[in-house]
Amino acid sequence: MQSLFFNKVTNGVIQNIRSLNSKGFHVFVTNCANIKLRRLHITAPSTSPNTDGIHVSHSINVKIFKSVIGTGDDCVSIIQGVNNVTINRVNCGPGHGISIGSLGKYQNELEVREVRVLNSTFVGTDNGLRIKTWPDKYPGAASHITFSDITMKNVKRPIIIDQEYQCSPANCNKKVSLISSSKQTIL
Repeated sequence: MQSLFFNKVTNGVIQNIRSLNSKGFHVFVTNCANIKLRRLHITAPSTSPNTDGIHVSHSINVKIFKSVIGTGDDCVSIIQGVNNVTINRVNCGPGHGISIGSLGKYQNELEVREVRVLNSTFVGTDNGLRIKTWPDKYPGAASHITFSDITMKNVKRPIIIDQEYQCSPANCNKKVSLISSSKQTIL
């Protein structure tokens, strides 16, 4: 369930929206091209599950900027089939930070490419910047990921590359993820 759902939108601008206490994702962008999301104010309690601020899949040329996002889940989540995303001047917190993935859970997933997170601030989040992949499920790729000019305050895990997502000693044999991760830059 999501509050705002954008599917097959081209050359769209979503701006000056407040979303409060969504029952699921606040904003879901999928199968879109050339989308700008700016000056959004997204809020949910830190204890609310599955309340991603902005969730992006199967889209190209997405710009998210000048926004404030505080939820019980990812401020921004990016999954398969996403190419050329810029996240700039976003304030994140509370929440789980900005996540790429999870990847490798489903067969024939499309690559995530060209993701840039710039000039952003994380305050009181569980994670800062995260790439998460399933162990030993399906192949895929995440490449050309850049994190630059990031400020973090009271962030439990500032940078995470988790190749054993949803793994615990009781349910995982520590098999390697089949996701290829290349050309990540942290400046």
